[in-house]
Amino acid sequence: MNPGRQTIIRRARDDDAAAIDQVALAAFAQYRDAYSDWAVFSRGVGAMSAIEAELIVAERDGGVCAAVGYVGPGLPKPAFFEPDWPAIRMLVVDPEARGQGLGRRLAEACIERARADAAPLIALHTSPIQQVALAMYQRMGFREHRPIAPIFGVPYAVYLLHLKDGRSSSHQPAGRQGRVAV
Repeated sequence: MNPGRQTIIRRARDDDAAAIDQVALAAFAQYRDAYSDWAVFSRGVGAMSAIEAELIVAERDGGVCAAVGYVGPGLPKPAFFEPDWPAIRMLVVDPEARGQGLGRRLAEACIERARADAAPLIALHTSPIQQVALAMYQRMGFREHRPIAPIFGVPYAVYLLHLKDGRSSSHQPAGRQGRVAV
């Protein structure tokens, strides 16, 4: 992917499902030796397009190069999140597109949606093995809230960004019309 080309942040379409799943698998592949059952874990990762979330993608050169799920307040999400917290789910960037700010732009798109939902905070979960992502979230103002049970042997924690204290986004997300069914 050519970093000089324009990248569009937009809501996912039904026909993005296969590309989203491929990007998710490519993004997590570097951690395959860290998870105790990669075969089972990767089946979940490879079905990212099926998570209950508003899926948002970064598109470049006509293809999906990054994706994230936004789950609004009160919508179903894993039990380690409080029901009224909006959450960022499965932010993934194709390894060939890393280092270009796409992860941050997608996180900011979720933060803007949480603000539009009048949420006082937004949550996510991540692991210390995801060093680049964790450092980005911390620079954005996310702070560890609590550890959660390991996922296939890998430690994870919930992180929160209090929106009244969080940094503002300079990027405006594409229009929002509700959950995308993929």
